Amino acid sequence: METRFDFVQWLDTDVSLDIMMRLIDPADVVRAGSVSRRWRQFVISNGLSKQLCVGKFQQLSRIAWIAELDLSASEAKDAGSSNSNWETLKRDHEVYSSLLQAIESSKSCRNDCIGYAVSASSTDNYPDESIVNTLIPMDKYLNRPSYWSSTGHSDPNAPETLIYKLKADLCVITEVFMQPFEAYFQPGKPIYSAKSVRFRLGHPKSSKDESDLLKMPQQQPADDKFIWTYTSEEFPMTQEKCFQRFNLPEPVLCVGGYMQIQLLGRVQRQEMDDLFYICISHVRVVGRPLGPAFDVEVLEPSQEFVLKYNRDVFGCMLQSLTNGSHQDSNVPPTLSDDLVVDAGIVEFFLQNHHPGFELMGWGDDEEDDDEMDEVGVF
Repeated sequence: METRFDFVQWLDTDVSLDIMMRLIDPADVVRAGSVSRRWRQFVISNGLSKQLCVGKFQQLSRIAWIAELDLSASEAKDAGSSNSNWETLKRDHEVYSSLLQAIESSKSCRNDCIGYAVSASSTDNYPDESIVNTLIPMDKYLNRPSYWSSTGHSDPNAPETLIYKLKADLCVITEVFMQPFEAYFQPGKPIYSAKSVRFRLGHPKSSKDESDLLKMPQQQPADDKFIWTYTSEEFPMTQEKCFQRFNLPEPVLCVGGYMQIQLLGRVQRQEMDDLFYICISHVRVVGRPLGPAFDVEVLEPSQEFVLKYNRDVFGCMLQSLTNGSHQDSNVPPTLSDDLVVDAGIVEFFLQNHHPGFELMGWGDDEEDDDEMDEVGVF
């Protein structure tokens, strides 16, 4: 008869933990806790799901406590409201296991994560060449080319930055797409790409800084108002008019909901003033927003944060994943109703801030057809 033994019972705790920490699929953590009463107690009491989360994403080591949001209650239940340490450990196990599951789902359920444009380090001709244009999925809007342009610089190494607010304060980011602008109206159709790009993720330094961001003009630099908790490697950008894909080596967790794109170096001079520029047509950040099932509140001045969890909303999230409700980043985007609304909002603000701005319809003249290329490949 084959001899079997329960290693959790017979091995030292550290050795058993080392074995358990090799689990990859978050569903395996849940299954491990269901093997037996002893295994469940081992998994929960040793905070296995939390250790796996922090091991994958160091940013989660800054969680001060967990607040579980109950749709039927008016207030969150924080860690101090539990009747016993065991109940707290069980709650933490559920929350971290759910978070692992939501993070892993980002590999198969990828969406555009940008909420809106915040600021650019410089803008050559505002608002016609605003950072907002990088979120319009067309090469032309209102009969004008749609792109962001930096100011000119004599130094080809002068950097620029673009800052975006993501759709949730807690997001998993897997890749970024960017398309440099081709100035088809200039001799030789120059392409104003950067030499390379780098990505940073983080949150405002304080609630006051976040409030100030809503009042700041988008052409005013805002880089000094953030704490960046993640910085990617540097990726080369080619001087081509095409969507360029920048894959992060591993999915990255953004705590705080802001992304900065660093554009490092310039390659193209403008003939009329002999200065270097960087111009970007389109930006798309791909991953999965984890809100509203998960949210964060950054604490000042420690920069630790509260992780907020809504069990009911997370259940709905799982249901949508089961039904296959997601957008694949490899599918070419179409001009959805939401995007039309977003474009209309841009138009509204241009009118209000610039009274002389003339409303024009979508360019549909035959002579414009060759110049308007919708975003086609990701």
